[in-house]
Amino acid sequence: MTAPPLPRWLTVSADPAPAVLDGRLCRTRATFFTEVARVLRFPDYFGHNWDALSDSLRDAGPVALIVENAEDLLSAEAPGQFATLLAVFSDAAESGLTVTLRTDQDQEPALRQRVTAALS
Repeated sequence: MTAPPLPRWLTVSADPAPAVLDGRLCRTRATFFTEVARVLRFPDYFGHNWDALSDSLRDAGPVALIVENAEDLLSAEAPGQFATLLAVFSDAAESGLTVTLRTDQDQEPALRQRVTAALS
């Protein structure tokens, strides 16, 4: 017996719930590593560096990460640190990571430009 179709506004999914990170709490590498470890429930021995993040994301399997207030993400760091973060995310995508950078409509063009510069 097949179930009746669901309304368009309703989704039933077995996918894991997204992890939500607040960019306002992640303006530096140190605060980013602390917050991402908390949100993704990394073990206490997480190394708080790029290599440890890469390893932990690879080991985590499929993860949907949403960064709210993404315009503030690593904003107190040199631009190269944001580029490194995106490279780590890119590598982790092979293990099932997806990332959504969310921002206010007025901040979107600047965030897109920052992402484009970091990826080039």
